[in-house]
Amino acid sequence: MADLILHHYPTSPFSEKVRVAFGLKKLGWKSVTIPNIMPKPDLMPLTGGYRKTPVLQVGADIYCDTQLIMLEIEKRVPTPPLLPPGKEGEARALAMWIDRNIFWAAVGVVMGAIGDKLPEAFHRDRSEFSGRSFEPAKLKAAAPFAAQQTYAQLVLAEEMLGDGRAYLLGAAPSLADCALYNPVWFIKERLGGGKVVPPLDRLPRLTAWSERMKAIGSGNPTEMSSADALAVAKAAKPAACSVDAGDPSGLKAGQTISVTPDDTGKVPVTGTLVGLTPDRISIGRNDERAGDVVVHFPRAGFIVTPA
Repeated sequence: MADLILHHYPTSPFSEKVRVAFGLKKLGWKSVTIPNIMPKPDLMPLTGGYRKTPVLQVGADIYCDTQLIMLEIEKRVPTPPLLPPGKEGEARALAMWIDRNIFWAAVGVVMGAIGDKLPEAFHRDRSEFSGRSFEPAKLKAAAPFAAQQTYAQLVLAEEMLGDGRAYLLGAAPSLADCALYNPVWFIKERLGGGKVVPPLDRLPRLTAWSERMKAIGSGNPTEMSSADALAVAKAAKPAACSVDAGDPSGLKAGQTISVTPDDTGKVPVTGTLVGLTPDRISIGRNDERAGDVVVHFPRAGFIVTPA
């Protein structure tokens, strides 16, 4: 199997979602550390402008957004499963709910506490990223509400564990657990140095669950330079993919399109449509430094427009 190359940085919560999946599957992988703010000069040639973290690279195939990254890991290494048989839809639906709701509430908790301690360059970058002004004073004022929302939603996970199950969907961890570990880990690491802090202190089952998730680890990473990752892409050929001619979108193979996240980091990536399935959209691009690559996005959460 070709190397799984993860472009990430240590404090990225969505990267932790992927790292714990690597641990669950006991995978070896290549670790490329990228900046936590723009510019990201060695990543942009691969993604065509997509700036969110993390990004998964397999040769000349570039996978954006953890929704799709996790599905690609599952496709390549199906056991142990991230999508439990018979509960695939539940696992994916829970992950989407967590990513879109619990995560952002948890960000409000963390940034309300540490936003004024972060450098001005980070403030400017996150203002551009989110489309809203990153103002530490406002984040601090809103932190109590964020904590209430985080607690109110994490209580639902606490209740799921109330029947004695070890993980959200049963006896083994799944995609849903990896997704929930993301915001819980973020709060514990950034505010408690790995220890339990409010609002987690009122959720004993979830706290015990988080320790089980931590024990999974992150597999076996090996450092790789961003220059070497670019060289891997340039030397490789993208895997074949196909366009569903009957897709309800009406999109056609060979069409030039732009794909843009619908929430934050709204930078369009433009290329030629080469792949279209119910769960992903793939565009071909060429870059002088990366060569011919295919950039893959999930369907949900992305806006597709003719270019």
